[in-house]
Amino acid sequence: MNTALSIDTPRPLKEYAPSKLELLKAIRREGFLGWMMNTWRQHGDLLRVRMGSQSFVLVTHPDHVRHVNVTGREHYDKAESYDVLRELLLGEGIVTATGDAWRRQRKLMAPFFTPRGVEKFFPIFISDTQRLIEHWQSQHQGSGRPVEMLDEMMQVTAAVILHSVFSTDSGETLMRIKNSIETLVTHISSLRTRPIQVPMWFPTPGNLRFHRAHKLVTAYIQELIARRRALPTEQWPDDLLTKLMTTKDEETGTFMAEQLLVDNGLTMFAAGHETTARTLSFLWYALSQNPEVERRLHAELDAVLGDAPPTLNDLRKLPYTLQVVKEVLRLYPAAPMYARDAVADDELDGVRIPAGTMTLVFSYATHRHPDFWEEPERFEPDRWLPERESARHAHAYHPFAIGPRICLGNNFSLLETHVMAAMLARRFKLRMKPGHVPQIDMSGTLGSRNGLPMLIEAR
Repeated sequence: MNTALSIDTPRPLKEYAPSKLELLKAIRREGFLGWMMNTWRQHGDLLRVRMGSQSFVLVTHPDHVRHVNVTGREHYDKAESYDVLRELLLGEGIVTATGDAWRRQRKLMAPFFTPRGVEKFFPIFISDTQRLIEHWQSQHQGSGRPVEMLDEMMQVTAAVILHSVFSTDSGETLMRIKNSIETLVTHISSLRTRPIQVPMWFPTPGNLRFHRAHKLVTAYIQELIARRRALPTEQWPDDLLTKLMTTKDEETGTFMAEQLLVDNGLTMFAAGHETTARTLSFLWYALSQNPEVERRLHAELDAVLGDAPPTLNDLRKLPYTLQVVKEVLRLYPAAPMYARDAVADDELDGVRIPAGTMTLVFSYATHRHPDFWEEPERFEPDRWLPERESARHAHAYHPFAIGPRICLGNNFSLLETHVMAAMLARRFKLRMKPGHVPQIDMSGTLGSRNGLPMLIEAR
């Protein structure tokens, strides 16, 4: 693929511009994710899509993914597409910052999230998962009453984040903060798809709920910071908040500013629990639909773990478990697509991309591209055998994005998911409620429009 700039001879970019009525009917019939997949299948890998006054370039082919995220990354950033998220929720934290502000934060925070760095949170992953095991055994195991799996996973991953970032107990605080974060994320995710945009200052019930939730979460983080500052530093807990408060920017010699501490605390909670919860929820769904995969997973867990929780060394002896996790991230990425804005004129595969263009990198479709995945809709963990993984296009798989702006928490999430999958699958089988067929769709992140009700059975 030639991505060199040749403005004199660009080829035309295909365009698809459905009418509002056509768009509404299609989304009602297929869901937004289904409509996006059908649009890709019908029109190809590089396409401009117009939705009313909005438009974006759909990027799916791994070569195009590589250009936007890696080889041509200087032409793309998180600009206008992230303004709503920046203004209403995450401020200038690591996810939404740009330019030098992002680079300094990334340099400061990256050492905490290396594969070795996240191992310090391993005991938290174990203890919070053990609490969930005990809860399921006493309340749900064999009851015949389905539980909403996404809610169950949200609670345990939210507990992990509260303990890892803030060293706080869960209980009532966990539920209040978790519910408030979900209110914020749901409200923001719905903004782009609303046919009529209502200003945030207008007192609709949804806006009022949003503002109450935002005030509660912000005040909670501010209070944690203030309480910590009131203690001698030697009494500060060894968690991520303390690391952010005590690590100096090498370039400026200053500590992270108060508002940026709040922004990053909120960012880590909002981004750190929801995506992992969705990965785990779809892992249980995938296992329930693939009994041979489940059998092999159980055999590996039984042989390595017995009745004891895993150690870090045990995890290295659970390669098939990790293969299952990777395959879930392929077929059910928590973020099915992500935006990158052209901040300078560019050319992508011979097509002119003017500055100001939003590109929508469609990982959900890349992960199903038939040129790179054999039987792409099949759940097959053996795709992740080392020899098969190394032979694949390096950018055909990007569940955490890719390149310099790859998700900072990817190692944290992978280790957490590996631990929870091993511990929970060792004890339980999870089955879909009889007759229930999930309607998989997205509203910002991947989910099911009719939920994931599951029965918890002992193994």
